[in-house]
Amino acid sequence: MTKINRLIFAVLILAVFNSGCLYAKLKTPLDIDVSTTEMGQKTGEASIYSVLWLVAWGDASTAAAADNGDISIINHMDEELFSILFGLYTKRTTIVYGD
Repeated sequence: MTKINRLIFAVLILAVFNSGCLYAKLKTPLDIDVSTTEMGQKTGEASIYSVLWLVAWGDASTAAAADNGDISIINHMDEELFSILFGLYTKRTTIVYGD
């Protein structure tokens, strides 16, 4: 393998690993005003799943997450994404905090 081919191969490998194509686990807020956010005493989660880009199931709605955590007043929301191999397996979770 020539030096230029090795360099191209190394750049492609780094691009794949840095972009989250092989593995990604991210958590982001779903609020726009987080400067005065109080988390609350309870947490609830609801997820949806996808496999092989063909089959998807679940309920990641805000209502389902609040119901799973027995929350009646929502103070804050997050979203978590877990993905493997370009989305071959994906789990997306809505997380609510409140009382």
